[in-house]
Amino acid sequence: MVTSKPGIPSDRIERKVFLIRGQKVMLDTGLAELYQVQTFRLNEQVARNRNRFPPDFMFQLRREEAKSLTSHFARSKRGRGGRRTLPYAFTEQGVAMLSSVLRSERAVLVNIAIMRAFVKLREMLASHRDSARRLDEMERKYDSQFKAVFEAIRELMEPPEKPRSRIGFRSTGAP
Repeated sequence: MVTSKPGIPSDRIERKVFLIRGQKVMLDTGLAELYQVQTFRLNEQVARNRNRFPPDFMFQLRREEAKSLTSHFARSKRGRGGRRTLPYAFTEQGVAMLSSVLRSERAVLVNIAIMRAFVKLREMLASHRDSARRLDEMERKYDSQFKAVFEAIRELMEPPEKPRSRIGFRSTGAP
């Protein structure tokens, strides 16, 4: 397992990457955990620098999107210190922009680890697509050859035709 300098295993980062609206994103809660800050403090810094986070860098989840992810992050009841707003999702570019907003040494190291995890995920996805494409090509290429083999096997599996019975009397050899 590859570990980044701040001691964050890459698989821990990868588990915090979600596919939402067709984009790989990280939620504010997961990022805050990695940066070791409170979620509202992270969002506070983002709000102070809102012009650095256009919609393709960050967006707020819809209620139904947040509901489907409730198993991935803890939500407590109102009045108990829990979340009162819908989560924010940061794209790869948004996560990179966080390093200019969060100015601690940890933020820089965490951002480097996160960028490496995004690159690794992108490479894995490209490898998967390439394997699927090659499999499709092989299937098309060998489809006609295998079709002939299967037809030959089916012919061999068919029961042989019964010999036709002859019309007339049989000679039994006795008078």
